[in-house]
Amino acid sequence: MDTSLITTSNALDGYKVVKHLGVVRGITVRSRSALGNIAGGLQSLFGGRLSIYVELCERTREEAYQLLIQHAAALGANAIINMRYDANEVMQGVTEVLAYGTAVVVEKE
Repeated sequence: MDTSLITTSNALDGYKVVKHLGVVRGITVRSRSALGNIAGGLQSLFGGRLSIYVELCERTREEAYQLLIQHAAALGANAIINMRYDANEVMQGVTEVLAYGTAVVVEKE
C-alpha cells in the first residue's frame, strides 16, 4: 500500500472513495525490560528527553501502523482514511497501542 494514501482526514485530495471496506486495526502490546527501566530511570534523574522511552514508543507505534496496513491490504484496500492512534496502559509498565482507521478503495478523480 502506498503510505501517501493513508490519512487522518475523511478524504484524500484528488481521489474519490469507490468502496468502503470497514474498520481496520493494528494492535501491539509492549513493555520495557527491567534494564531499560533502570536506564530510563537514570535518564529521568537528569531531566530532558528520555530517549529510552521515546525509542520504545516509536517502535511500538510503527509496529501497530504496519499491522494496520497489513489488515487493510488483506481486505483489498489501497487507502486508509480517518487513521488514528490510541494507547492504554494494560498494567504498570505494559502499554497497548492501537492504530485504526477505515479501509477504502480509491480512484484518481
